[in-house]
Formats: sequence, C-alpha cells, structure tokens
Amino acid sequence: MDKRTLENTIIEVLKTVYDPEIPVDIYELGLIYDIKVNDDYHADVLMTLTSPSCPVAESLPEEVEQKIAGIYGLTGAKVKITFEPPWEKDMMSEEAQLELGFM
Repeated sequence: MDKRTLENTIIEVLKTVYDPEIPVDIYELGLIYDIKVNDDYHADVLMTLTSPSCPVAESLPEEVEQKIAGIYGLTGAKVKITFEPPWEKDMMSEEAQLELGFM
C-alpha cells in the first residue's frame, strides 16, 4: 500500500472516533491538524482537543493511536497533542457545522 492510500485509510479510521460530548467524529470536528506516513510506514498524527481541560484528554489520543496502529500496512503510530493553534468551532467541516446547528 502506498503512503497516500494509507493516509486516506487513516482519515477513514479517524472518522470512526467521536468526542463523547459532541456527536461528530474527530476528523470532521477539525481536531486533526496533520497526518504523515514516513518512509518506514509509521504514522504521525498531530491533533488537538476542544479544550485543554477536555475530560477525555488522556483517553482520546490513546484511542486514536491504537486505532491507527491497527491499520494493515502501518508499522506503528504516534499521536501528538498540541493546543497551537487553539481549536475553534470554525475548524469544523461544513458537514459538522450543519450537524451541530451552526449553519
């Protein structure tokens, strides 16, 4: 599998992970800032949370990392959390904004 295909597969997997307080997946919420698959087929994902005091701050990144690491063709995965830039509702996709009544 090539790196681009793996990145697309990662996105599909991310769309199965939901913030427990918001009925929208973390990808459409705009919590994923970057996805890279290196030459060794290891995935690095840069993500944020809706706030630093998010109740799932410890468990959500771990869940994301485990789900991505289980993708066939990857040798592993690492999720890094950042709060720069801070998450804002404008980072959500139009689909997520519609789902949550912001449009």
